[in-house]
Amino acid sequence: MQKEVKKLLNIVTRKGSSKILTFSTPHVFKALQILSKQKYVSRISFCSELHIGEGAVRTMISHLKQDGLVDSIRDGTFLTPKGKKFTKKFSDVITSQCTIESCNIAREKYNHAFLVKNHAGIICNGMDQRDFAILYGAKSATTLLFESNHFVFPNESKDALADDSKTKETLLEKLKPEENDAVIITSSSDDPFVAEISAINSVLCTLAIS
Repeated sequence: MQKEVKKLLNIVTRKGSSKILTFSTPHVFKALQILSKQKYVSRISFCSELHIGEGAVRTMISHLKQDGLVDSIRDGTFLTPKGKKFTKKFSDVITSQCTIESCNIAREKYNHAFLVKNHAGIICNGMDQRDFAILYGAKSATTLLFESNHFVFPNESKDALADDSKTKETLLEKLKPEENDAVIITSSSDDPFVAEISAINSVLCTLAIS
């Protein structure tokens, strides 16, 4: 996935302009997610979903068009065949996501989890994932690995959710983990979008170093 993440980074570059961009790689990733679920997406929808201004949305769409990943008509912006192929590479690895209620492993009001398919082996101790999340405003982050049919902390073998059946059931039902999958959960005390966007950054940075 390093090649694909690098391409996302390239989309965010200024491409010859001196203008400071107000969107970043996680915003582009989320934009592609939105496009993969809808036939057409309006600029207003992008503004609302990505929490960025219309000027930033126009620039982002322009950059995506330069890479041949999207095009636009009156109904909105849509993925090109190249864009669909590129986006699928991410969805094959980042297969699911969900929110979870405050619990022992994620104590803030808003907590967002992503599953990274078959990447448990690249996780060291979870500290990198926390640092990547904090860059985008997360209060904390927790990384779990799915091994022998239960969730464990990196470098441990004990069931991390042995005393929290509710959270375990939520993660099992919504993420559908399999052996050697990793789950990254990031938390925000006051903003669900921060929880999500920081989780995206943590996932992408993790894949970039894999």
